Amino acid sequence: MASGALSATVSPRAYTNEAQLNNVGAAQFEQYLPGLAGKRVAMVVNQSAVVSAKEHLVDVLVSKEVDIVRILSPEHGFRGDKGAGVIIDDGKDSATGLPIYSLYGKTKKPTKEMLRGIDVIVFDLQDVGVRFYTYLSTLHYVLEAAAQHDVEVIVLDRPNPNGAFTDGPTLSMDFQSFIGMHPIPVLHGMTLGELALMIKGEGWIDGADRLNLSVVPVTHYHKQKPYKLPVAPSPNLPNALSVALYPTLCFFEGTDVSIGRGTATPFQLIGHPTITLGDSRATIKSTAAAPTPKHQNTRIFARYLTRQDVTGLSPELWVQVYQTFAANNANFFTRGAFFDKLAGSSQLREQIKAGKSAQEIRASWQADLAAFKKQRAPYLLYPLHAPAHNDARLK
Repeated sequence: MASGALSATVSPRAYTNEAQLNNVGAAQFEQYLPGLAGKRVAMVVNQSAVVSAKEHLVDVLVSKEVDIVRILSPEHGFRGDKGAGVIIDDGKDSATGLPIYSLYGKTKKPTKEMLRGIDVIVFDLQDVGVRFYTYLSTLHYVLEAAAQHDVEVIVLDRPNPNGAFTDGPTLSMDFQSFIGMHPIPVLHGMTLGELALMIKGEGWIDGADRLNLSVVPVTHYHKQKPYKLPVAPSPNLPNALSVALYPTLCFFEGTDVSIGRGTATPFQLIGHPTITLGDSRATIKSTAAAPTPKHQNTRIFARYLTRQDVTGLSPELWVQVYQTFAANNANFFTRGAFFDKLAGSSQLREQIKAGKSAQEIRASWQADLAAFKKQRAPYLLYPLHAPAHNDARLK
């Protein structure tokens, strides 16, 4: 059952690295196909679950006679064409005829009905390595539901494009939400496969000890290794630059600053209609990726950012823009509660308002980051750096 519509979801800004796709967990068929034989399978996938430039994993497994019964879809939908926060309805895939159950609508956790008759869940989503990117929250609920209903889970791992960084404040469980469910830093430096092992091992879900979980790792991978995303992971992260800037710029969602939703360059600029944050101009309009963007139908003074402006997380940028707003007697934290959810506590917002420097803010994270690195160590599947012998296969 070919599904040409799947390849049509590939963003024109995305690009393919065929050699790297050969290394992802989904491409290691010999590691997991035998375990699917004779079993009824549910797939947690979207447009990012590709195993070649043109082939979606669902199509490949169907061609290999795997008994896929249904698809479970995360935020942005099975084809990844829904804007952030848009409720996803149940439906049917026109290409394969498979029923699709939404995990970003009335329920975010697979129900007993969704898992009825299912023996194994295959989970394959491209994450971006940031605590508040909701594919991690979907993973959490999938693991918990699987444990409760005695369903096996196989996570097909993919590289973390921000895997070189472990940075930012750690979430306080008092601020737990769907955009932050675990006591981990903003940039956790882990893949979803590693995090699945940690969620089970740390008992962060009900029934963790009963969960039948396996992870198919990426081959020839280390955490400093750059990874070119073959498909945009969501509509507002169209390219590698947006993915790199996302961890820092997403915090502006809790402020009056635009980060380019409703333009051709989301998560690649900061701007405002009246406060001059840059020398460029951009017009904010409703788009499929951003149906109701902040400052819709206005022109903003914009600053386009580059990789040189942000490495990992940049509290310097938050402090600088806050000071610009303060100098103009303008309200910066227009959605303070949401900012706190992103940060994982109210401390970061309070530090910025109190005039703390970026260096002081960064220093306040370090003790928790050190503790987290020790805690995550047993669950890591990949080295932090390239092996000393400089194995050419890892390049």
